[in-house]
Amino acid sequence: MIRTNGIFDMKYCDLKLLSDHRKEQLHDAIDSVLQSGWYLRGEATERFERHYARYIGTRYCVGCGNGFDALWLILRAYKEMGVINEGDEVIVPANTYIASLLAITENRLVPVLVEPNLETLQIDESQIEKAITRRTRAVMIVHLYGSCAYSKRIAEICKKYELKLVEDNAQAHGCEWNGIKTGALGDAAGHSFYPTKNLGALGDAGAVTTNDEQLAEIIRELGNYGSSQKYLFERCGRNSRIDEIQAAVLDVKLSWLDSDNQSRRNIANIYDKLINNPLIRTAKMSSRAVYHIYPLFCEKRNELQTYLKEHDVETVIHYPVPPHLQKCYPALKRSFPITELIHQQELSLPCYPMMKEKEADHIARLLNDFF
Repeated sequence: MIRTNGIFDMKYCDLKLLSDHRKEQLHDAIDSVLQSGWYLRGEATERFERHYARYIGTRYCVGCGNGFDALWLILRAYKEMGVINEGDEVIVPANTYIASLLAITENRLVPVLVEPNLETLQIDESQIEKAITRRTRAVMIVHLYGSCAYSKRIAEICKKYELKLVEDNAQAHGCEWNGIKTGALGDAAGHSFYPTKNLGALGDAGAVTTNDEQLAEIIRELGNYGSSQKYLFERCGRNSRIDEIQAAVLDVKLSWLDSDNQSRRNIANIYDKLINNPLIRTAKMSSRAVYHIYPLFCEKRNELQTYLKEHDVETVIHYPVPPHLQKCYPALKRSFPITELIHQQELSLPCYPMMKEKEADHIARLLNDFF
């Protein structure tokens, strides 16, 4: 390929390529909605919710506007049920995308940050119990990078202290733990279908999965302004509904999610085997990770990113500034050294289904030649 106009030869994630690969199926899905003349809360939404619940392995799936809303709706529904009250605490990993924390604070709950395990990059299960107080009501685990954060020990802690276990499954569609999909391991899970996700819409969309019928019903009401019957409002909700076009597109994409995830694993396997540079550390992902992100770590991260850019390889940093150091959360500002180290050194490599193995091979060899 030829580089033109300063555009990267090797994109981090080529969304157009992903869509073009199966554009006829996507066009048919969109056209079916246009022909129906029904664009919200119709057959396409019902069909996707049913299929996605079956795929994840839960009784219920409720579509919503985006992944942040999915987490917000779960916590808000627990407040409506009296399980959680304003001012209560939710334990959450310190190294996460800010949406995890925003869902907590927007419900006027208190995030309690727990450091990750430096090897797995997921919340450190050995630190969770120390963070529990009399106000703790839930633990939110985040399947960061597409790797499973769940463990038997975390489940035991939640059971011991009667805590709700909420999964942020925004980055891990199709990931498994002992044959169980993430999104079916806790009491409820929030899913994001942002376009770059493993299961991505053509815009914003999200969903909640759960086996709790009451929770699902309340979440559906809250996402429809708090209404279960037209123009009657039992709760103060918000407008957060998946639209018919996104639901139809996601239902089509769901059919090839597992094969796409395997393609991601194949690319990650090439990186794992070929990257051999003492300046670069790769992550220890869970056995059935889906590699939404392939992270590596380097003390000279910025120089490494510049080096790859000069060789026409686009990379992304997930994330430059951790939540506790963001200006919007001054009350959370204190030292989380492991989280800060991760955010200072992390660099994400291209890893998506339409990548060619020779491209991954080329990137690995570039990394080995760094410095």
